[in-house]
Amino acid sequence: MDNTQFKQFSPVIRALTIGELAGDPSLNEKLRITQDGLMEVCYAPFEYINPEARIVLVGITPGRTQMLNALRECRRQLDTGADDLQVLKAAKQTGAFSGAMRPNLVALLNQVGLQHWLGISSCDALFGESSSMVQTTSVLRNPVFFDGNNYNGTPNMLTHPLLQKQLIEGFGQDAKALPDAVFIPLGDKVAQALHFLADRGLITKDRILDGLPHPSGANAERIAYFLGKKERSALSSKTSPGKLDQARSDLIVRVAALA
Repeated sequence: MDNTQFKQFSPVIRALTIGELAGDPSLNEKLRITQDGLMEVCYAPFEYINPEARIVLVGITPGRTQMLNALRECRRQLDTGADDLQVLKAAKQTGAFSGAMRPNLVALLNQVGLQHWLGISSCDALFGESSSMVQTTSVLRNPVFFDGNNYNGTPNMLTHPLLQKQLIEGFGQDAKALPDAVFIPLGDKVAQALHFLADRGLITKDRILDGLPHPSGANAERIAYFLGKKERSALSSKTSPGKLDQARSDLIVRVAALA
């Protein structure tokens, strides 16, 4: 685990105001790592790597909610005098996939049977007593904002020079520390990024379990169908049930084969 950025930004985090910890606009300026036009990358304490992880849950980039949750926990830990490892571990566990998307994510993981392979009653435990089994991360480890909004995959991270650099030098190097884990990308764009890294020898293709819909609330219809909570006949034209059916079936088979 490289905590060079944490060493750089921890004094800044210690000095953040209550308003900035709540998301005041000055926060981005104080935590900015780099910027290219409308694209901005800011620091958040997400460096922690769990070397015992059996699965790696991979999002696209931490959103503002996750960033703020991690920063507040980081500040709380710093104020108690915790060491760097404890600070980063607590911030990662608190901030990763926090907010409304976590219940969706748990339901999706349970749907394909990951709880059975891991020997736990529900994947909700991955964010509590069974956190030693999981690494939560993003292909773009630090929060990325485009025109002030959470980055959603546009412009393409595989061709945008700044984002490609973040992908290869950040996540690509982190993945090397998890040689035996399986990687579960959340959404098609994350899956494409993982296969991009696999093509460059930074991760093994057969350890990528892709096909889950993104757990964002904005993806509610696809999630509901994937979970069997919405009938095919009730779907809008924006949802492709065949693709979701195939992805669900493939994932259930692949997860069962892990045992």
